[in-house]
Amino acid sequence: MRKFDTIAEYLATLDPMQLEITQIVRELLQEAAPESHEIISYNMPAIEQNGHVLVYFAPTKKHLGFYPTADPILEFKERLMDYQTSKGTIQIPYDQPLPVKLIRDIVAYRVQQVADK
Repeated sequence: MRKFDTIAEYLATLDPMQLEITQIVRELLQEAAPESHEIISYNMPAIEQNGHVLVYFAPTKKHLGFYPTADPILEFKERLMDYQTSKGTIQIPYDQPLPVKLIRDIVAYRVQQVADK
């Protein structure tokens, strides 16, 4: 498996559809957490703020993997019923509309969690 040091290296490996989704999510995350910055962590794109990762994200063949940590999965469980989830993962299928408001709300929740630390 290739190790990525930058977002640009990561993006260069994506197919056009994955790249398009990833770019949309990047813009959405920047709007939702304007004080954050992008990093590669666990070999995938992430945003961090004040030294804490807010969310990770990674396109796969069939879905976007969105990794906001475990707490938001519990906090937003009612709104996540249409998505496959696990302890810290949300799978967002490409054949469904991107849940923009839900993503923004999860990021806002994570920003608040980090601020409270």
